[in-house]
Amino acid sequence: MAYSKNPVTWFEIYVEDLPRAKAFYEQVFGVELTPDASPGEFEAYRFPGGMPGLGAMGALMKHPMRKPSHQGTMVYFHVEDCALVAARAEVLGAPVHRHKCNIGVDGFIAIIGDLEGNAIGLHSFA
Repeated sequence: MAYSKNPVTWFEIYVEDLPRAKAFYEQVFGVELTPDASPGEFEAYRFPGGMPGLGAMGALMKHPMRKPSHQGTMVYFHVEDCALVAARAEVLGAPVHRHKCNIGVDGFIAIIGDLEGNAIGLHSFA
């Protein structure tokens, strides 16, 4: 089956301290995360957007069967400038694993950690 748009519809970033993670992501990316009302054995805060939509929807997730890890799947967030967002995260106490680097025609990336132990990617064209 060939897709005419991005087939990724959902991602989860696993966390231990949900209030701390919510505050970190809201401050770094300038967004408001909302409580997930889905029934289940987990707590979550959703990133802005709706399903189905452009790109992927996702949430910070505290789940008893999953743990944060810097070696898991890498989620990249599109931002205006990787260097500026990495610096904002660093001020909040997050590690910068890879400073802004040029990836050619696709722009720039940086890799930072969150305060939960996950590695996340930043992508920009500037």
